[in-house]
Amino acid sequence: MADPVLEIRDLAKSFDALKATDGVSLDLRPGEIHALIGPNGAGKTTLMHQISGALRPDSGSIRFLGQDVLPLGIAARARLGLGRTFQVSSLIPEFSALRNVMLAAQARQGSSFRFLRNVMHDRTLLDAAGAALDRVGLTDRASVAAAELSHGERRQLEIAIAIALGARAFLLDEPMAGMGPEGSRTLTAFLDKLRAEAPILLVEHDMDAVFALADRVSVLVYGRIIASGSVAEIRNDPAVREAYLGDGA
Repeated sequence: MADPVLEIRDLAKSFDALKATDGVSLDLRPGEIHALIGPNGAGKTTLMHQISGALRPDSGSIRFLGQDVLPLGIAARARLGLGRTFQVSSLIPEFSALRNVMLAAQARQGSSFRFLRNVMHDRTLLDAAGAALDRVGLTDRASVAAAELSHGERRQLEIAIAIALGARAFLLDEPMAGMGPEGSRTLTAFLDKLRAEAPILLVEHDMDAVFALADRVSVLVYGRIIASGSVAEIRNDPAVREAYLGDGA
């Protein structure tokens, strides 16, 4: 079995008396989608903040591509290829979809101040951004300002930004939120293909999407992982059904 891309061991984070993350251990393997589910307030977003570098844990370890990333901030982890979409890079509303992605491609090249001149004629950046937009199906919307994109299109744009940054793993925090059934189906089909480029740690409340996509599912309740396994194992776990899925799952 290939070594995990991302390894989290005994991660803990408390806010006063509240244990938001209580000894969480999980990993992400090459080519897989590992879904993290749980009720509201379970600590899923707090965990994603710790993995991405937005929040420092009280204890535990996080290794990405074999490297200890706890000393690193968000930007440094992103440069290594840990791409938290919807958090790695906020969209610039007045910039076109193309220009938003070009800024990510530019950051990947390490030329952070080239935006001071006209980057719109830089063929290397144009090609990289165009390829990322094509991957997510936004080629026809490249010239549209981010503020004018639909909710689903903004989700796609944020994934394009992570691709342009050279993500080696994706952290997706509720990508289906706010989408209708058709949008969810479209994004589900895209994520199913995206895993071939880099594995995905997926936080999602849409159980249809989770059960369609996930190779493994971990269930977080009150900051603790109460079960982890295949979709079939999670569906049939009595503790999971009682805590989260309900009798109709």
